[in-house]
Amino acid sequence: MTGVSGSGPAAPKVAMVAGEVSGDLLAGLLLGGLKKRWPGLTSHGIGGPHMERLGFNAWWSFQKLAVHGFSWELLRRYREIVGIRAQLRDRLLQERPDIFIGTDAPDFNFTLEADLRAAGIKTVHFVCPSVWAWRPERMEKIRRSTDHVLCIFPFEPALLERNGIAATYVGHPLANVIPMEPDRAAARVQLGLDTDAPLVALLPGSRRSEISHLAGRFLQAAAQIKVARPATRFVIPVVPGFRSVIEGLVRQHGLQACVTVLNGQSHAALAACDVTLIASGTATLEAALFKRPMVIAYHQSWLSWQLMKRKRLQPWVGLPNILQEDFVVPELLQDAATPQALAQATLDWLDASRKDPARLAALQTKFSAMHRELQRDTATIATDAIQKVLQA
Repeated sequence: MTGVSGSGPAAPKVAMVAGEVSGDLLAGLLLGGLKKRWPGLTSHGIGGPHMERLGFNAWWSFQKLAVHGFSWELLRRYREIVGIRAQLRDRLLQERPDIFIGTDAPDFNFTLEADLRAAGIKTVHFVCPSVWAWRPERMEKIRRSTDHVLCIFPFEPALLERNGIAATYVGHPLANVIPMEPDRAAARVQLGLDTDAPLVALLPGSRRSEISHLAGRFLQAAAQIKVARPATRFVIPVVPGFRSVIEGLVRQHGLQACVTVLNGQSHAALAACDVTLIASGTATLEAALFKRPMVIAYHQSWLSWQLMKRKRLQPWVGLPNILQEDFVVPELLQDAATPQALAQATLDWLDASRKDPARLAALQTKFSAMHRELQRDTATIATDAIQKVLQA
C-alpha cells in the first residue's frame, strides 16, 4: 500500500477480469472513473479494447473466456479456461494487487475472487448475477467470494443485503452513454445508409456459439422480410474476428445487396434502425435504451436448453421484459425461434407505426421511464464504493 494507513493506496494497483464484449464495455466505463479518482492507477488482467484504451494491460484477451451458456464449446474449452484462471490466480497472488474487480463472467470470476479473498486480497464484483432470474444457488458463492457487489439494477442491493452481502446500486453505465432521444437520421448518415428505407438491425450475439446458433436463422428471417417488404435494408454489427463468417453467411443467403456488415458500431446500428432482431443478453437492454422495438431470440443445443430451463425462476428471458415484468417485446426461444416466426414478429414491429401506433408509443414510453431509472453517475458512485473497500 502506498497511501496513509486506513486511507487506501494513493495509486492503487487494480486487477480486473472482463469476459466478453459487454463486460469489456462495462469495465472500461468503470476504469475511466477509477483513473479520474486515481490518475496514477495501474490495471491488468483479462480485458478488451475499451479497457486497453484506458491503459489496461491485458495479459489475456477477453475473447479467451467468451462462450455460450452450457454449450458444448464450454465443455470443449473447459481445460483451457480453467488453466488461464489458475495462471492468473498464481500471478495475482504473487503480485498482490490492492483490489480485484471481476466484471460479469461469474462462473470464472467468483472462483477466482474466492481464492484471492481467502489470501487477503480485497475483491469487488461488478454486475450482480441474475440470481433473481435463475441459479439462486449462486448466493452462497457470492457471499464467500466478494467483499462488495456493484449492482446495475435498483432492486438488487436489498436482495443481496438480505443474504448478508454488501452491495451498492450504481445505475447502469449504458444509461449515461446512450442518449435519451437517439438521432435516427444522423446515425444513418454516419453509417452511409438510406435515410428513408425501413431498416432492421440484426444482432445475433458476440460469441462464436451464439453466432453459430442464431446468425443463419436471422439471415433466413431477413430473406423472408425482404420478400414481404422489398425496400427493407439490414445492418449487422460484427465483433472483431467474425466478419468473414458473417459475410460468408450473407453470401450464402444471397443478401449482399441489402445487408451492410459493420465493424462493431452496434450502438450506431441500434440508433439507426426501426426494429432489431436480437440475441438475448445485454444488447437487449441497449436496444431498450435506444427506445427501439425488438424481437428477442435465443437458441442453444438441446442439452444446454434443458439445463437452463430447469434453473429459470421467471417467465421472461430478455432484460427489457424482466425489468418491466411483462412481455413488452416478443421472445422467441429455442424451437420457437424459427426463421418464419422471427420474420413475422419483426414485420409486425415494422408495420406498427401504421397499423398499431399506440403499441409502439406505449413501448417507447416504458423504455424512456426505464432509461431514467437506470441513469446514475455510475463511475463516481462505483468509485466511492471501491474506495470504501480499499479503506476498510
